[in-house]
Amino acid sequence: MKWICGFANAYGGTIFIGKDDSGNVVDLRDAKKLLEEIPNKVRDILGILVDVNLHQIDQEKYIEIIVEQHPYPVNYKGQYHYRSGSTKQELKGAALDKFLLQKKGKRWDGVPVPNVSTSDLKQETFDFFRKRAFRSKRIDEESLTDSNEHLIENLQLKEGKFLKRASILLFYTNPEKYVTGAYIKIGFFESDSDLRFQDEIHGNLFEQIEKTTELLFTKYVKALISYEGLNRVETYEYPKEAIREALLNAVAHKDYSGGVPIQISVYKDKLMIWNEGQLPENWTIETLLEKHASKPFNPDLANAFFRSGYIESWGRGISKIIEQCFDFGLPTPLFYFKSSGFWVEFRKDIYSHNQLKELGVNERQIKAVLFVKDNGKVSNSDYQKINDCSRNTASNDLAELVEKGLFLPSGQKGAGAYYTLNGIAQ
Repeated sequence: MKWICGFANAYGGTIFIGKDDSGNVVDLRDAKKLLEEIPNKVRDILGILVDVNLHQIDQEKYIEIIVEQHPYPVNYKGQYHYRSGSTKQELKGAALDKFLLQKKGKRWDGVPVPNVSTSDLKQETFDFFRKRAFRSKRIDEESLTDSNEHLIENLQLKEGKFLKRASILLFYTNPEKYVTGAYIKIGFFESDSDLRFQDEIHGNLFEQIEKTTELLFTKYVKALISYEGLNRVETYEYPKEAIREALLNAVAHKDYSGGVPIQISVYKDKLMIWNEGQLPENWTIETLLEKHASKPFNPDLANAFFRSGYIESWGRGISKIIEQCFDFGLPTPLFYFKSSGFWVEFRKDIYSHNQLKELGVNERQIKAVLFVKDNGKVSNSDYQKINDCSRNTASNDLAELVEKGLFLPSGQKGAGAYYTLNGIAQ
């Protein structure tokens, strides 16, 4: 009964009684009895109907139970079971709440919240939203001049007389009063066990996005200062728009029912963003990396971010992040699931002048590394020409670059020998 309940609550499926795990028929002596009892018990206990068929191969019988996916929640004596892959689990707590909401056609961010009115929301955030929405041209200008009450209704952030959870996260002064863990943590790590300093960013989601972006690029991410004439130019270690896009994805797709803040971990050689949540059903990381539809985990939040011009609605966020890193000369970010959530990991280009100096590489060697970045390889004679040095100096420097793990030798000897970068970002 529990397994049939789990199939009905998921995507349906077929259960065989009288077959082993390899699919071999092992005869079922009480087949006829089960054929009569199972449909009746399923109807009486679960309140659904299933097809139960008796099959026979070489005088050996087995039963086939066909379970359809049901649009409403099915319970076994008050318990809600769900089949995921080859396992079955009983849904409890937040997982059960989420399941029941989805079966009703609702999402977590669309649940009404009592005892909060539009007048309790932050006027400055409404003003901020209107300015962005006006620039994005994704809301009718007349709607932008309406009252806050009408704006909330136009954004579909209200159900009946109640505001939705999404409106609390977006416009309330202190969303954590209603949503535990609705903030962002940033930490700078020397190593996984050595946290040097950290910050927490609170407020509504619009404020969190703006404050986090500013803090990351003023305190946590270094900038290389240069000048074009009299103009000061700052070049950051990571493309700002890619980091911002990843942050927006984390905020928009976070599972806020988990009560855990978004976490940004900054290291000398990487920047990692984590949010609790999961991919849409039947999606994999590979689905994300190819062209895909937009399926926001929090549709009401996503709609408000779209109207404000923060995000697109075409599912191009990951593609944009990858393109921006490529244009910036950085490795492709890593995307993966770990610790009940989604990670985006940005990695530095270790083949930059500043990074190479930190690795103890001399100026001749830096010239050679940058030469290989542009040309793909360098020979001993190339090295001599680049640095106006002797063959012996070139050989020693190249051997040291191999020892440091920066260069890979071609394996050839003599005039045909050359060196390439070891693990350059692809």
